[in-house]
Amino acid sequence: MSNRLLVLCWHNIDPTPAFPAPAGHGRRGFERQLQLLARFTTVIRLSTALDLIEHDEPLPPRAVVLTFDDGYRDMLDLAVPALAQAGLPATFFLVPGLVSGRIRAWWEDLAAAFDRTEAEELTWDGVRHDLGTPTARRQVHDRLLAPLKRLNHAAREDAVHQLTELLTPGDPDSDREYFLDWDGARALVSAGHEVGSHSARHVILSRESAPVQATELADSRAELQSGLGVRVDTVAYPNGTGEDYDDTTLRLAREAGYRCALTTRIGLAERDHSPYEMRRMVIGPTTNVPSVARYGWQAARTKFWARTPRASSRR
Repeated sequence: MSNRLLVLCWHNIDPTPAFPAPAGHGRRGFERQLQLLARFTTVIRLSTALDLIEHDEPLPPRAVVLTFDDGYRDMLDLAVPALAQAGLPATFFLVPGLVSGRIRAWWEDLAAAFDRTEAEELTWDGVRHDLGTPTARRQVHDRLLAPLKRLNHAAREDAVHQLTELLTPGDPDSDREYFLDWDGARALVSAGHEVGSHSARHVILSRESAPVQATELADSRAELQSGLGVRVDTVAYPNGTGEDYDDTTLRLAREAGYRCALTTRIGLAERDHSPYEMRRMVIGPTTNVPSVARYGWQAARTKFWARTPRASSRR
């Protein structure tokens, strides 16, 4: 038995503009990952893990929880059948704004604009960027992502709109093909999987005021519960690094009624850590899972990540 839990996180399986990959590699890789997990670990539901932790009961040996962020459509088309074949449960963290089509996935819009642009260069914040080759375009795209994530929601939306207009003037292509709608979200529940919140609009919570954070956390939970007819009591912070939530976020997540919150800070979740800062390891469908698991358990043994200080409150 164990006191440590490895929580894995995927986003998509098939390639998208934001997550490019050779066609077919993701599907084959993901199925292989699930086979290895089913054979060598004990995959349990997130709710089961939380129950055991809250009641101070030991976790099964090599306990693993599977999670998926954002609500990409291939979670239903590809992940759910593969999970069923392997007999494994998962938790899907959804964004009501994306599910309803009220907002667009800015990261997909930006990546698609760089893919489609015919511009040879881009001047942004007074810096000229060469766009002459696909490699150069991807490098510029990657370079701009980090500063965009440091903006609040309104400023980021404005910046992405300006960038996409400079790169590909006119209306952007629809991003609906990439994300689940409400019927798709309900199908996840019907397949026996759990659903959690990923904020109402996928905002970077620490960049927002306390009232905005409270609304994002509370409204997302209420809308998911109403739309899906299930209890939603877990949340995954968008982006999820130590810079993307703060002490205010932790307090508001608890006040909103969540029993735990997941980050993307590398390491294993342990019972002596706050349930509102659970560690997770983000992987792709072709990541070497045994290496990730070994790294996670080694990190837990050395306590490397536990000694890494989280950014303090910025409010």
